[in-house]
Amino acid sequence: MRINSDPEAADTPRRRLFVYNGGFLTQKRIRRILQLSGYDIKLGKPKSGDMIGIWGQSPTSHRGQAVARHTDAPILRVEDAFLRSIHPGRSGDPALGLFLDQRAVHFDPSRPSDLELLLSSHPLDDAALLNRARTAIERIKAADLSKYNAHDPDLPLPPPGYVLVIDQTKNDASVTASGANRARFAEMLVFAQEEHPGAQIIIKTHPETLAGHRPGYYSASDSSRRVCLLTDPISPWALMDGAIAVYTVSSQLGFEAILAGHKPRVFGQPFYAGWGLTADEAPVDRRQRKLTRAQLFAAAMILYPKWYDPYRDQLCELETVIDTLEVKARSWREDSKGHVAIGMRLWKRAPLQGFFGRHKKIRFENDPAKATELAAKTNASVMVWANKETAEMNQTLILRVEDGFLRSKGLGASLNAPLSLVCDDLGIYYDPNRDSRLEQLIAVSPNLPEPAILRSERLIQSLKRAKLSKYNVGNTDLPDLPKGHRILVPGQVEDDASILKGCCEITTNIALLKRCRSENPDAIIIYKPHPDVEQGLRNGQTDAAEYADVTAKNSNSISLIDAVDEIWTMTSLLGFEALLRDKPVTCLGMPFYAGWGLTTDLVTAPDRRCAKPTLAELTHACLIGYPRYHDPVSNLPCPVEVIIERLQNSSLPKQRASLQILAKLQGLFASYAHIWR
Repeated sequence: MRINSDPEAADTPRRRLFVYNGGFLTQKRIRRILQLSGYDIKLGKPKSGDMIGIWGQSPTSHRGQAVARHTDAPILRVEDAFLRSIHPGRSGDPALGLFLDQRAVHFDPSRPSDLELLLSSHPLDDAALLNRARTAIERIKAADLSKYNAHDPDLPLPPPGYVLVIDQTKNDASVTASGANRARFAEMLVFAQEEHPGAQIIIKTHPETLAGHRPGYYSASDSSRRVCLLTDPISPWALMDGAIAVYTVSSQLGFEAILAGHKPRVFGQPFYAGWGLTADEAPVDRRQRKLTRAQLFAAAMILYPKWYDPYRDQLCELETVIDTLEVKARSWREDSKGHVAIGMRLWKRAPLQGFFGRHKKIRFENDPAKATELAAKTNASVMVWANKETAEMNQTLILRVEDGFLRSKGLGASLNAPLSLVCDDLGIYYDPNRDSRLEQLIAVSPNLPEPAILRSERLIQSLKRAKLSKYNVGNTDLPDLPKGHRILVPGQVEDDASILKGCCEITTNIALLKRCRSENPDAIIIYKPHPDVEQGLRNGQTDAAEYADVTAKNSNSISLIDAVDEIWTMTSLLGFEALLRDKPVTCLGMPFYAGWGLTTDLVTAPDRRCAKPTLAELTHACLIGYPRYHDPVSNLPCPVEVIIERLQNSSLPKQRASLQILAKLQGLFASYAHIWR
């Protein structure tokens, strides 16, 4: 899908690329990356100045090579980049990047490729570049990312201390380019056993072999007392951690082994061999330079590939691809076993499928007993809207769903689809009486690495510049506000679960106003009614005139925050939004952002909340680690930064006509809002 043309593409010199492989025509993602890189795919006979595109050393590459010999047209060799997708290309997953090489294929040692020339002659001494490389390595490792990413984090790992032998698909081009065959793989297995007597040997099966696309070089016949064929989809990074040695012919996992701190034993001649980071059985004589891991990574992952951003439809940097693949991998790992959802309103079901049903469709049931039975049969999770959970539900199976903190352009009660949802297997963020997944993320947030903190700080600045809130409604032109020390008191829906679970003595808007006035007799108190209440969709109408100087009706919450000096609240999310804008917040309840040392708390925090995160650390947990985001434009899971851009640019699809009609009917029958909420 073309989403937003790359502004740089118009400035890229164009070149006609003649192809003789159907994949260039049928694979939309490949065509788009080539187009953004300056190549226009054509059929026919090339002329002077044209190029010929071939896919690596595929079975069809001889066609383009033959035309090149007859026309003297130069060849562009195209291959997948090293952070590709969740599933292999043969499973239909499009790539997030390509290698476009005008000299050779990166895995062919017979002649230097563009990548090899980068590794051999580029200075690779720029401090900023190498710092980017080191940071990206740590991010990829922390996010558990590889070329393919259908890993199951719940699978048990073999006991550490084993030797890892990496299988590849039979007759793969990178294997044959290294002159390897079945005998070479058999020899490698013998070396692994002889060089590590007594150690367990684990053979890692290739993902395409697991998916049934292509056989590998090893099979069950290679297993023995010491040798185990590992066919489970276990993370390569987790396997590297437990290995004492790594053996490969030419697999990309050999490259990842280097990044994980190993010096792999290499029996082929892949691009990463020959630079002092591998033990080479068949050295490439022309490779004499000694590189660091960061230098190898910088060339192979930052300088060499063409990376693609599917949300903005443009070429991008590696860091954007890491963001993209991280959320796609999370979606797979959390949803691939499926969910059974209990009692979800009809209008919520399509958004839920978009968030949690990409890999296996959600089954909807109204009967909790039937839902639990179905989930047990299919090894799925039971999903319920958080405030609909009952004591009869099996607590260990429940995933509680709620709106995220950067939700939509318009109210949820007006049936606007969410852009973010949270899914909690422990509790739910608004209930301080028990632990939640968010609470655990906040508790460990002081241990976040520096890149995560920097990302969080950038996120805060983006939110402030864009003036975004949860619902992004209300008039930004405020009424005239009296001068003086201004306190904003946000009204809440008084039967909301966050009030019922998170408040003790103060549980109504009028009680909140009364307490605020008694503590601040000379302040200018501004009361903001909750937008759902203003539209008559929820309970909580309050006559604030006795305690408030101004009732700011239909006002934008961020504009009000910017205009006041502090905020008093029970549990409103507006308190968190005020923290992001450096405003003091006093809490008379216990919302998720209270009890961590960033707010003035007039109730006692749970003993669990003993960490003292910074605002950036708290924000990372609340807006990056906890929610899931769905981009309605590309229909993909996405990072929070994409949602900020969509809201800021108003580039969201219109609400479905059926929901527009239903939302208008709500206004006429507001007292029956519980039916559709």
